[in-house]
Amino acid sequence: MRLIESFPKIVSLSLSIVLLGCTPAPEHNDQIVSPTSQNPDNYLTRDVREDVFYFVMPDRFYNGDPSNDLGAPEGSISHGGFDPSSKWAFHGGDMQGIEQKLDYLKGMGITAIWMTPILRNKAVQKDGFAHHGYWIVDFGEVDPHFGSNADLKQLITAAHQKGIKVFFDIITNHTADVIKYRECHESDGAFIEGLTSCEYRSLDTVAKSGTYTPFVPDTEQGVKSPAWLNDPSYYHNQGDTTFEGENSLYGDFNGLDDVNTEDPRVVQGMIDIYSQLISEFKPDGLRVDTVRHVQLPFWQAFSPAIMAHAQQVGIPNFHIFGEVYDPDPRVLSEFTTTGQLPAVLDFGFQAAVGGTFFANNPVSQVSDLLDHDHLYNDEDSNVNQLLTFLGNHDMGRPGHFIARYLPNVSSEEKLKRSILAHAMMFVSRGIPVVYYGDEQGFTGDGHDVDAREDMMPSSVASYNDNTLLGTSATTAQSNFDTDHPIYRAISEFAVLRKSIPLLSYGDQRVRWLDNQQQAFTFVRADEQGNEVYIAFNLSPNAQVVPVVGDYATLSLVGGDAKLIGDDDASILLAPLSFGVFTTY
Repeated sequence: MRLIESFPKIVSLSLSIVLLGCTPAPEHNDQIVSPTSQNPDNYLTRDVREDVFYFVMPDRFYNGDPSNDLGAPEGSISHGGFDPSSKWAFHGGDMQGIEQKLDYLKGMGITAIWMTPILRNKAVQKDGFAHHGYWIVDFGEVDPHFGSNADLKQLITAAHQKGIKVFFDIITNHTADVIKYRECHESDGAFIEGLTSCEYRSLDTVAKSGTYTPFVPDTEQGVKSPAWLNDPSYYHNQGDTTFEGENSLYGDFNGLDDVNTEDPRVVQGMIDIYSQLISEFKPDGLRVDTVRHVQLPFWQAFSPAIMAHAQQVGIPNFHIFGEVYDPDPRVLSEFTTTGQLPAVLDFGFQAAVGGTFFANNPVSQVSDLLDHDHLYNDEDSNVNQLLTFLGNHDMGRPGHFIARYLPNVSSEEKLKRSILAHAMMFVSRGIPVVYYGDEQGFTGDGHDVDAREDMMPSSVASYNDNTLLGTSATTAQSNFDTDHPIYRAISEFAVLRKSIPLLSYGDQRVRWLDNQQQAFTFVRADEQGNEVYIAFNLSPNAQVVPVVGDYATLSLVGGDAKLIGDDDASILLAPLSFGVFTTY
């Protein structure tokens, strides 16, 4: 989760219905069907490539049960941290809140919910509060701030009844910060005077003089579950990472206890932990945190074992995707091929599309990205299994990126660019992920906690002074507006994607681009020669782009475009618009 530059150089919408006044999708050729799903509305049989994800931070979504706001009883490591006026603290959202808003999500076309971690955390640490869920102490119990195990099961049951899958966010790299070092800490766990961190000890240093001397303060003895996690010998104990070189694998992530994932007993222990969770809760898949901070052999053992277990307990389309915080497809693809993970979050897509749509970088960046798609293909994974996204809880939101890189454009253009980027995500290869609040025009002030606003009425002053896209509302109000232009646009994009299987399964090939015109065209195609022809105009001016290819017919099914010229040889695109054409 280390922050990197948002948009590195790497290998007319209307405000009322914004691109939605388009021709309805036609009946499709019988040959153009989903390869696997017999009933796309059945969550259990639906292929994950047909899903639309919603990434939500439960604490910041909706408070369905105020009685759990303080978490565990006083005196517990999981108690406290509730302060809805602080952007760092717990705000009260929970499992019940998500359950109460399932119809809101379904109406947007969402078919899968990915939640930040919901297992029991150390609620308060030296550097903040565990509202995000990544400081786990108990790997078998829901954090009481978010509800109970029974509440989670009820949420999953309710979601499944509506055809919506539920994905867990998991961690294998670290646990909460419980282990301390004699060389750096007092007996109560506080830093020795003059220290604010424990300098990393390299492997060479460890070979000569050993690791730090670990201990657990008396007040936190035995707080982790399962019990083996309380044994310091299962951790690296080498001090704090600087996210460079070897210490990105062996160092403590902001003081969090870095698990020794090279130890075969740890590998099996983590397989057992998550196999048990899958058996108990029956989630539809996992997002795995901090994947690049764990060596590849761990994933080669963990991923196949978890996939096999999910199959054994009756989840035929279980999916795993990892967080590898790097925009380079050569880095990302190593984890889906050599590492044997089915998929990763596509940071390359975010960098290329974010750079072009939010910062006016050359549109050739999109072509450069797609040129590397073949790297993801092996016997059990391909580029269409990647999770694509435009922003997240670490790096920030589209609304913030637009304001940062294009500060002088109008509020109308900012809205159009956000919608247009979402359109690109829905018609491109990979599985689209909507970050909670983006559909309500949230902007945020930056990354991390500044991109974690409340959907329920917020008491955070720095959230409530933000200007949202497409609305006069602020985060001081409840923001579940089904008439918001981005919400409506996403719901229409989801319908379009569902109606054309090639948008879920087809290859993506650029046909034409012009950096000066800020326009490009591409196709989604299958091996039988069926194609969908798609054009994008990122310019604030109308553009004419060529139709590259020999097509007997082109039918507009989405966007704001029309065919012009002899034999429909060109496409006229409104400013900041797109067009989707079937060719069959």
